[in-house]
Amino acid sequence: MTPPRVLTIAGSDSGGGAGVQADLRTMFACGVHGCAALTAVTVQNSLGVTGVHEIPPDVVAAQIVSVASDIGVQAAKTGMLASAAIIEAVTPALDSAGIGRSGRTPFVVDPVSASMHGNQLLADSALEALRGLLFPRATLVTPNLDEVRLITGIAVKDRADQREAAVALHALGPEWVLVKGGHMWDDPECLDLLYDGRSFTELPGPRYDTEHTHGSGDTLASSISSALAHGASVPEAVRFGKDFIVRSVATAYPLGAGSGPVSPFWKLER
Repeated sequence: MTPPRVLTIAGSDSGGGAGVQADLRTMFACGVHGCAALTAVTVQNSLGVTGVHEIPPDVVAAQIVSVASDIGVQAAKTGMLASAAIIEAVTPALDSAGIGRSGRTPFVVDPVSASMHGNQLLADSALEALRGLLFPRATLVTPNLDEVRLITGIAVKDRADQREAAVALHALGPEWVLVKGGHMWDDPECLDLLYDGRSFTELPGPRYDTEHTHGSGDTLASSISSALAHGASVPEAVRFGKDFIVRSVATAYPLGAGSGPVSPFWKLER
């Protein structure tokens, strides 16, 4: 039996903790076949990123078309998209493959645009391309609070701000919005907020005292995408993803001299 297929459109992490490596590791643990369209190669370890080499935009788009036209995908997600030129090349490739709201294939946008320290990773032109091109095509967007600030200008400090941000993000066109609360450090429940334009769903979870959270956003988006590929509804997939990332943070491990990765290995051990 051929398993469901999920395509990740993202950058490579040479340290293996995040990016495409985290996506494929998570997808395997969730019982799907992971395909990848690389957008960039990073020089990276547990201490940080020291170099980025972008893949030519036409090559990124060609990877998407090649996979979708032959192998087919039941869900797709984005991670690091690096530049406005890459986003502009990805958009028609998604449309031709039927990925996103205009097609039948669920599309999760993880708008990777801020470092774990909150620093802006994308140029303003790329942020505008995210807002104008990818968000209207997304089944679900999954920003953390630093990314919310860059995309909407809203600095989330409490749950009322979190709801305001969800409404603002939904106005940009995605079908669903998941505002992650991991960076709301004063909230012990680490609340994620799901919004569909009509109602809010609160997804609390434990907050662990660990510095080993590298790749947490990639792992969450990939586990949600995997559940969607298995046929789950968006609320079901997000609940699955929330449980998956909670367990992955709980079993995170040290790696190198810096921040270690969250671990999907708990799924295999079970």
